[in-house]
Amino acid sequence: MAEDKKKAAEEAAVKEAEQAEAESAEETEYEEMTLSPEEVKALKEKLDKLEADKEDAVKQAQRLQAEFENYRKRNAQVAAESRDDGVRETVKNLLPVLDNFERAMENAPDDAFAEGIGNIEKQFADALKKCGAEVIPAEGVFDPNLHDAVMKDSVDGEESGKILAVFQKGYKVKGKIVRFAMVKVNE
Repeated sequence: MAEDKKKAAEEAAVKEAEQAEAESAEETEYEEMTLSPEEVKALKEKLDKLEADKEDAVKQAQRLQAEFENYRKRNAQVAAESRDDGVRETVKNLLPVLDNFERAMENAPDDAFAEGIGNIEKQFADALKKCGAEVIPAEGVFDPNLHDAVMKDSVDGEESGKILAVFQKGYKVKGKIVRFAMVKVNE
């Protein structure tokens, strides 16, 4: 008996589904209409306007997308430049400490303490290199873009503009000068 009720319920569900499908098919049938030329013209104009509006919306969306991409790139560039400027400023502030280590090592006695200070100096210089600090070469001819001439001397047999001595090393970080090399130049 329970099986008969179950079977009857299933058959009723199938009939309902078939009836709903038939009703939906009836709803999708279109009735034929006749339009006047003015109505056709009005519908055509409305369709043209909608297509133009759609094209404008697509163009506006493309412009907004391009503007956002430019904004994103510009922001990434500004952020990278800010980080680099921060690193440069930090290196610039730490260079006097490295200079003092170098001066201390020039005048240090040859003992274990001086060796320890030398190791600290090397470690400090390596840390600055990891931050991108590079020593500006100060050999050869004076270059005002890299060197700061703080003294001039006249030495016979040397070419004019040759660097005779380096008083303070110059450094650059990521291609930008942090500190010019202080040099003595031949006249």
